[in-house]
Order: sequence, then C-alpha cells, then structure tokens
Amino acid sequence: MTAEPPARGRLTVYLGAAPGVGKTYAMLDEAHRRRARGTDVVVGYVETHGRPRTVAQLEGLEVLPRRTVSYRGATLTEMDTEAVIARRPAVVLVDELAHTNVPGSRHEKRAADVEEIRAAGIDVVTTVNIQHLESLNDEVERITGVRQRETVPDEVVRSAEQIQLVDMAPDALRRRMAHGNIYRPENVDASLTSYFRVGNLTALRELALLWLADRVDAALGDYRREHRISASWPAKERIVVAVTGGPESETLLRRGARLAQRAAGAELLALHVIATDGLRGAPAGSVERSEQLVASLGGTFHTVAADDVPGAVVDFAAGVNATMVVVGVSRHGRLRRLVAGTTGDRIASLAGAIDVHLVTHDNVPRLTRARSAPSPLSTARQVLGWVLALLLPLGLGAVLHEVTVTDDLPLASLLLLATTVLVALVGGLLPSLLAALLGFVALNLWFTHPVGNLAVADPRNALALAVFLAVAAAVASVVDRASRRAAESLRARTEAATTAALSRSVLTGQDTAEAVVLRVREVFGQNGVALLARDGAAWRTVAATGAAAAEPGGGTTRAQVDDDHVLVLCGEPLRVQDRRVLEAFAVQAGLVLEYRRLRAREERAAALESAESTTTAILRAVSHDLRTPLATMRASVDGLVAEATGAAGSLTAEDRAALVESVDDATEQLERLIDNLLDLSRLQTGVLHPTLRDLSLLEVLPLAVAGHAPGLVSLEVEESTPLVRTDAGLLERVVANLVGNAVRVSRGTPVRVLAHAGPERVDVLVVDRGPGVPPAQRLRMFEPFQRLSDTGGGGLGLGLAVARGLTEAVGGTLEAEDTPGGGLTLVLSLPRAGGGSVG
Repeated sequence: MTAEPPARGRLTVYLGAAPGVGKTYAMLDEAHRRRARGTDVVVGYVETHGRPRTVAQLEGLEVLPRRTVSYRGATLTEMDTEAVIARRPAVVLVDELAHTNVPGSRHEKRAADVEEIRAAGIDVVTTVNIQHLESLNDEVERITGVRQRETVPDEVVRSAEQIQLVDMAPDALRRRMAHGNIYRPENVDASLTSYFRVGNLTALRELALLWLADRVDAALGDYRREHRISASWPAKERIVVAVTGGPESETLLRRGARLAQRAAGAELLALHVIATDGLRGAPAGSVERSEQLVASLGGTFHTVAADDVPGAVVDFAAGVNATMVVVGVSRHGRLRRLVAGTTGDRIASLAGAIDVHLVTHDNVPRLTRARSAPSPLSTARQVLGWVLALLLPLGLGAVLHEVTVTDDLPLASLLLLATTVLVALVGGLLPSLLAALLGFVALNLWFTHPVGNLAVADPRNALALAVFLAVAAAVASVVDRASRRAAESLRARTEAATTAALSRSVLTGQDTAEAVVLRVREVFGQNGVALLARDGAAWRTVAATGAAAAEPGGGTTRAQVDDDHVLVLCGEPLRVQDRRVLEAFAVQAGLVLEYRRLRAREERAAALESAESTTTAILRAVSHDLRTPLATMRASVDGLVAEATGAAGSLTAEDRAALVESVDDATEQLERLIDNLLDLSRLQTGVLHPTLRDLSLLEVLPLAVAGHAPGLVSLEVEESTPLVRTDAGLLERVVANLVGNAVRVSRGTPVRVLAHAGPERVDVLVVDRGPGVPPAQRLRMFEPFQRLSDTGGGGLGLGLAVARGLTEAVGGTLEAEDTPGGGLTLVLSLPRAGGGSVG
C-alpha cells in the first residue's frame, strides 16, 4: 500500500515594516513559546547581525549546522535544506526569505528552499521586510533612493497562513539605531541621515500597513465566499457609483468621489451595466469619458452585462463588500416612474444593509411634455397604414356580411384580427389600434344580433367583442414592438458592422483623415463632411469632402473629436440613433489624428537618427580623408617656405611647380570633399530649394565637362534635344560629379555623355568603360560613405549619394545600368519642359 504524501507545511511570516524593527527577535520569541508548549522547533537559518539580544534569543533552541559553500575563493554558509528535511522537525525557523543563495546552490532563492521544506510537511516560520516584496520594489526605490537587489514574489508571502506585522514608530526606531542596537557604531550616522530618515520610515510603514490591509481584505473576501455570506460586512468604506454613460454620470462620479474622500482609505468603484439585449446602451465615447474621469478621481471602472440592471448593481456591490451605492434620479417621465418604478427605487429595495445614496441632477425631467420616440417606419408606410386602417376593416366586414349566408362571428373575428396584424406590420401601432377599433365596430354592426346597429342582444357576443378588441389591441402592440425591435436590431447590427469596420481600419493603421470624412459622407448621405482643427481663434480644414462648412457652427450636425478637432456634417440632420455611429467615427478620427502625430514624431525621430548616424560616419571618415589633402598642402607649403627662408637648399623650377601643383590638387580635393559634405547636409535637413525653369541641356552639359583634359570626355548632345525642366546649377553639379567618377574609374578610356529624348523625359547617359559594379551592389553605391571597389582614397564616398539626392530634388531619377561590352552607365532622367513643375 502506497503511503500518502505528508500534508503541506504551514507558513508563518513575520513582516517587518523596516530594517531593525525586530522581526527576527519576534520570530525567535515565537519559537520559545512553541517549544514551551512541547513543539519540536529547530533553527534552520537565523542571521543575528551580531546583535546581543538576538544572539541571546538563540539560547535553548536547537540550531542545525549550515552548509559550507566555496565561491570565488571565499567560504560562505547557507541553510542546509537536506539536513532540515532529514531532521523532520515540526517547525523550522528560516530567516530572510528574500535571500539569494550562493551560485551553485540547490535553489537560486531561499524562498524555493522554504517551498521544498513545506512540501515535506514541515511548518516554516520566516521573516521578510516590506522593501523586499517584488511589487513594492519600485516604490521603495523612489522613496529611499536604494534599489533592493533581493526580492521575493508577493504570491509567496500572500500564500502564508499567517502574516504577523512587526512595526515600530519611526522615532523609536531611530533611537534604537542611535543606541547601536541595529548597526555598528561607525555606520549609525550615515544610516540615520540616509535610509533611516523619518520620512522614509513613515512611508515604509504606510506601505506595510496598506499591503497587509489588502491581504486582510482579500482574506475576508475568501472567508465570505467560502461560507456563502452574501450580506455586506462594512469593514472598509467602498462606494459603488452606478453610471449609465448619460450626461448625469459626471455628477454622480464627483459626488461619489467626495463621499469617498470623507473616509480615510475608502475606495471608489464605478459600475456600468450593459443590457444583454444589446439594444439599450450609452452613446459611444460617453462611457470612455466616464472611465477617464474615474481614473483621474483615483477610482476603478468596472463593466458587467445583465438584463436586470438594478439586480446587477446590487449583486456587484455585495460582491465587493460595498458600504454605499450612489445612483442618480431617473431621467424618465413621471408616468413611467409611477407605473414601472425607477432604477433607484429597485436598487434601494434590493440593497438590504447597503446604503443607497440617491443623487439629483440637471437631467431629471421637469413638467415639460416628453417627446415620443421616433417611429422606425418611413412616412410613406405610416400614411399607407392609416389608409389601410380606415378601409380594410369596414370594407372586409361589408364584404363578409354580403357573402356569408349566416352571420359567422368566429370567422369574421379571425379575418378582422388578421387585418389588424397586417395594418400593424405596415403602419405601426397607432394605425393598427384604429384598425382594431373599426374591426370591433364592423363585428358589432354586421355579425352580432341585432344586425345593423351597435346594440348587442346576446351577452356572449358582447364578451366576444370585448375579447376581440383586447386581443386585437394586444396583438397590434406586440407586432409594433416586434417591428421596432427588429428595426433596432437591424440598426444595432449595422452599427456593429460599421464599428467593426472602423476597428479594423484603425488596427491596420491604413486609414487617413480623408478616408474618414469620405466614409462619414457615404454612411450618412450628407452633402459634405469636414474635419476641422482649431488654429488660434479660427478653424482650418484638415480634411473635407463635398460642400462642407468651414466653421463648426456652419453645418447641420457636429461631433466633437477632441478639444481641438471637430467633425462638421452638411446635409439632412441626423437622427438620434445615428449619433452613436457618428461618435464612433469621431473616435476613429481622433485615432487617425493620433496616428498622424505619432507618424510625424516617428519621422522626425528617424530623421534625427539618420542625421546622427551621418554625423557619426562623417566624424569617423574625416579623420583620414580630410587630413590627407591637408597633409599634402602642409608638406608642399613647408617646402616652399623652407626654400624662401633659406632653411633648405634651393629648389629647381620643376620642384617648385610640382609643389604648387600638389597644393592646387589638394585644395581642389578638399573643396570637393567640403562641397559634398555641405550638399549632403542640406539634403538631409531639407533646406535645399531648387529653382526650376525650362532650359536646354547645351546650356549646362558643356560647363559640367569643361574641367577635364581633352579626349577624356566625349559630349554627344544634339541641338534638337528637347528642353528640360530643372535647376541649372544643381544639374551641373550632378553631371560634373558623375563625369568625374567615370573619368577616375575609366583610367584613360574616354567617357561618353549622351542625351536621349522620350515622350515625357529626357535621359542623360554617362557611359564609362571601367570595371563596372555588380548588380547586387548597385543599391549600396548610392548610399553615403560607400566606396565599393574604389579604394584609391581621395573621397568620403559621398559623390553618388549627393548626386542622387540633388537629382531627386530637381524632380529627376538616377539609376545605374551595365554598359554593353563592359563598364557602367549612369542614367540621369529629367522631366521634359511643359510636363508640369516639381514641388
């Protein structure tokens, strides 16, 4: 027979409000009390820190030997978990639950050792300070400025069967510190002026009390659930505010917050009940605003779904052990309140011991006449319903009276009842009630004795007529209600589909403000829709479609997006039912604007990151590439100066010419490098503004190739080449850059510069016979600081990057192709004159 595993050991935690409050001393005192009662108690691990009174508490207790561990040349001791389990005491004392074991130990944390000991059926009494709880680590660091490296998960401590708080007033703890009862004398002054300040100790004490209060509150809730106690136990003030999302919600929440502030430690909970039929609901955005207000008031927001709103409110309040429910006065009219009662009245009747605070507000109805709910039927259907109500009952009654041999009251009643249902389906409630009344008259006139007048001789016929009228009115009411619910259901389904489409568009992040206003116009059939933004005292249009107003008050309908944006609709005024969908569009518009702001911020961040990386690359590159021409210039100038001052022998004319040429070449190289750096900087910062005009390539290309020796560049451009629209100065820089690179790699082979005209563009081709560039590297060749196979030095690898940037600035493109027979062809494509300007 397999032995049953031992019952899990109980955990008792002595929780210290701060270091030095005496939690270890209290744990040892508990051990002495248990030992005196005959319990087998051993000390698994206790850290006395050399405190005499704590050391004295160990006397008379069995202390298990510690395990010795070597780590990095040092000998350390840890609790011997295996020895504790082998000893199998009833209770073991384990100090410092959050301790981290020496690397190489059986468990990483001492809390895991405690769990293993408990699994063996041994009770554990342990200690931990409040600053070592994982959830409070950040708070403790903000208070004390000290980050605790050793922490223990809150769940470990919460799982304890008993938690004993060890507390001490801040002044008493500081006196204990000053007397040397906690730390060594040399550490006292530093501790009193840093960690053990009165403010720090007070804050730690409050954290400990609040954390333990939450744990006690959770334990109370568990007890009530286990014992099925539904009545409220007002151990702590909890105020539940029932919000509908209506205009009175803000008043209720602020009243609830004021009530919660009167009791220290009170909680504010807002509850919104969603009707399960999905037809009754708050306008979109209003519940969200209530949730934001609750968060600003320091409360929590909860949502439940139920068909019985008062019952759901009371059940929630009882479940959270609330002491008060705040509810608003009904917004319904007096007749409905008199007949059906109010939500507040029903909550008060169900609340039992929970107080109900009824709050009046500006939305309570006065003696004004309430507006009837708009009919879901069109005007044409309502008119047709009235016509059918007037004609069908009397006409059908007359026809039946003529064709029936005997006065058949049951058949006529059924047919006229069917007529009432038909009228209800077509025209709604009021026409169907008229049809029922006229059907009653027809039955009385032609199908009850005496026939031909409204008198009824047989009491049974009178009863039948009364039943007919009641049934017809009831059926008409039911049919009308069903048709209204069907219309509301269809509208709710349409709203849900629209909202789902909005959600998908928002989640994909592909929607724009223009798409939002266009969709609003399509959904609601408006003449125009505009999204306006506040610009000082005026308004500017962010996006618009159709004949939209330029001011918020100019349209027929408006929806607030946020404090600075509004949707304005021009056209037929929207029905009340459509306002919720419009508010959903307003929320989407707000998200689109937020996405736009985030994208702009991301683009700015990317630009700054790119500029920073470029700056870093430039700083890395200039250390060599800019120093080379400067060194050449310095050496040449030093040679010339030395000859002029007589510090060196005389130079020949050839030597002087060579030095001067070196200075000239180095100066030209340095100028080229600096120009490229400036151009790249202007491109990346967006300060380059080209001046576009129509011009001939023959005005630009000869100047671009003029700096090269005869025979190195062949310019082949016909006079009939169409004009191009570009910036002359920038185009000259681009072509000169491309030709210079081509000449350098061609090594004496002539470079050809050609022009080909297309229907919309003119291509300038720079053809070389150099080594070419592999296709895989052609994308990188236009990036800054890319030299590829050009290792000859003399540049930062900016030429092609600057050339492409300048080309795009004037509305052109720059691509690389293979030269037939070997080499590389750079194709500079420019727009023809008259093809439109580039902005």
